[in-house]
Amino acid sequence: MEMLDAADLRPAPLPGVEMTFTLAGVPSADVSRALYAMVGARVCWTDRFPWTHADWRAWVERPELSTWLVMAEGTIAGFFELEAQPGGDTEIHLVGLTPAFVGRGYGGYLVEQCARRAWQRGVLWARGSGPASRVWLRTSTLDHPNAMANYRRRGFKVAAETTADKLVPDPRIAPWPLPHDPRAASGRYQEEELIT
Repeated sequence: MEMLDAADLRPAPLPGVEMTFTLAGVPSADVSRALYAMVGARVCWTDRFPWTHADWRAWVERPELSTWLVMAEGTIAGFFELEAQPGGDTEIHLVGLTPAFVGRGYGGYLVEQCARRAWQRGVLWARGSGPASRVWLRTSTLDHPNAMANYRRRGFKVAAETTADKLVPDPRIAPWPLPHDPRAASGRYQEEELIT
């Protein structure tokens, strides 16, 4: 999905509590790995399971990547990753809420604030990378059931679609425990991914 102009970004209703968004000033493989597991376990984020600590460090310590921590009610409520890419493209790699905040009406505001910061590339983060000319993300049918509608309500449009099989590992052999087997919840072993 993509957004080609910052003016296309549509605001979400304010959440019932104050949410703060902080750029991680010190990239941390440990924090990013923990957030990836905490937020992504329910929606089959498994692609980074094989990553070593060195892989995580190499990923998060790049100057073009920014990690944002989301707090609400004194608790980590979610996070997102943004990457400044060549030609003005800015990719939202990950965006999501921690389990305690899912289903409480905070997702729209999270995506709005994530997209706002993506458009502020070169000024707020990734200084010197130039302005964003396009903000894009990938999502799939394995994502939260409301994710696609949320992205559309914020102003994102489908750029391309593909269907492919995705191997979802047995959660008993994952590098960290999953709260349940995500394969059983979806009943699917195939994902439709929306990409550019």
